[in-house]
Amino acid sequence: MKGMPSIRELYRIGHGPSASHTMGPRKAAEDFLAAHPCAARMRVTLHGSLAATGRGHLTDKAIMDALSPVEVTIEWRPNEPLSEHPNGMTFEAFDSNQKLIGAWRGYSIGGGEIRAENSPPPASGLNYENSTMAGLLEWAQRENQPLWAMVEAREGVEIWDYLSQVWTVMEAAISRGLRAQGVLPGGLGLSRKARAYYSAGSRLPEARSARISAYALAVAEENASGGEVVTAPTCGSCAVLPAVLHFYGLNNGQERIRLEALAIAGLVGNMVKTNASISGAQVGCQGEIGTACAMAAAAGAYIMGATNRQIEYAAEMGLEHHLGLTCDPMAGLVQIPCIERNAMAAMRAVNCAEYAMLGDGNHVVSFDNVVAVMNQTGHDLPSMYRETAMGGLANINLSRT
Repeated sequence: MKGMPSIRELYRIGHGPSASHTMGPRKAAEDFLAAHPCAARMRVTLHGSLAATGRGHLTDKAIMDALSPVEVTIEWRPNEPLSEHPNGMTFEAFDSNQKLIGAWRGYSIGGGEIRAENSPPPASGLNYENSTMAGLLEWAQRENQPLWAMVEAREGVEIWDYLSQVWTVMEAAISRGLRAQGVLPGGLGLSRKARAYYSAGSRLPEARSARISAYALAVAEENASGGEVVTAPTCGSCAVLPAVLHFYGLNNGQERIRLEALAIAGLVGNMVKTNASISGAQVGCQGEIGTACAMAAAAGAYIMGATNRQIEYAAEMGLEHHLGLTCDPMAGLVQIPCIERNAMAAMRAVNCAEYAMLGDGNHVVSFDNVVAVMNQTGHDLPSMYRETAMGGLANINLSRT
């Protein structure tokens, strides 16, 4: 049975627009520079999806910033994917005589995590010996505990301080995004909408949808502009969970409930990451937005007072109804359709939570079943629908529209 790492590995604080294409390569570059501090020149080769959409995701900028002031050459090989994951990269270091003094090859596997080639998932540092929802529900029933208690039991009381930091960053992104105006970088000419939608929420009959959308747009637009966000579970899907948590508007004195909801959402995301994938390049957007919706639905249901079974049902629906969703960013940017998808998924997460509360939590398809189906569906998708900017919406020629 697979174990799971700390939810700290899921909730990573960093700058957008992409966890797999920006945060991961930046971390790999930082580690490589630390291992070769005397290098005079470096060559970085990006393979597969990292090369196909890297420019739009600012992969080259992230790497060059991390390796500065060393001279860097970047080679783009979108049609030469490596064997273990679509997001492959090779780093080479040279001395002043152009002699190769070190090399590293690895992968950005999603959510900002990197892994060296031919390196199995680390066996050490696993906080959870069980990675299934069925196992978690069984533990909770046996111990007569809420689901979040598993997080405290496995990670210690200090996890609450980290989750408080996570929420502080999420809330700050909402605040900045609701104030900001202008056009997002990247060339699509996409205007920020969060501020206008938030204002509209005070006067439209659709105030609820406007508020949820505004919160999600605020974070997604901050991510698209390279602002500080939290992977939940990725940068491209980082707005769903904070939007739902902010929508429920817990008052002073209820902060602990929000952190418990974050803990439950972290378990949900961790299960998908462990048993399937949260990488759009590997399984499509269902692994990113679908997982984010499941996390937010579980969190929302908990805040509403759901039972453990109702929470599992909400999470299952959040992922089930995103099955088959492709990853097709226009121009390789985390903007269209990514930003709107965050808003749509946030509203759907609230709907899933409320739907789950209507019954007793009993349902036919389990969360674990849907995770397995999502994983298989993702691998069945043609590569053009998995973050290569070659299919779906990414194939639209804007000059002809």
